[in-house]
Amino acid sequence: MEPKHLSSLTLSLASQDVRRVLDKQKEERQILLTQTNILFVANSALLSVLTIARLLSVFSLFSIMEVVLFSVNFTLLVNALLPRQFVISPNPENEQFLETYLVMNPEEYQLQMIVNLVETYNANKQPLNDISLSLFYAAGVTWGLALVALLHVVAVYFMPNLQRL
Repeated sequence: MEPKHLSSLTLSLASQDVRRVLDKQKEERQILLTQTNILFVANSALLSVLTIARLLSVFSLFSIMEVVLFSVNFTLLVNALLPRQFVISPNPENEQFLETYLVMNPEEYQLQMIVNLVETYNANKQPLNDISLSLFYAAGVTWGLALVALLHVVAVYFMPNLQRL
């Protein structure tokens, strides 16, 4: 499709829509970072409870499971926090930026920007999916860890016969 056949209004609306989608993607990235922080706090709280109750220091099946789950969970959370390269397009550091884009007529420029924004969205989607998947698994492991910790507390304080486990 040639840019001459596109109306300025259509290009403007398409540009606004694509920018809105990119803004949503940026919001999603912030939400995932907040969720990561919440899971870190929850895991730190669980670790504190088990340490204060001196349950981690006593060798038992529960303690082994808790240590393994903490290790898996913190690995997943660190994986979610690892720096990822997000795409920015057009890249102003590119020396051809001025040569390529400033010589275009307004419609061609706007059309090229829409294409660039769509490519940016698609390139940034996979890192966000990776973070989201790590957080999904970390949330599941956190629930499992909370359950094991609860069972450990119940076994130690309410069922002394199970202390040997």
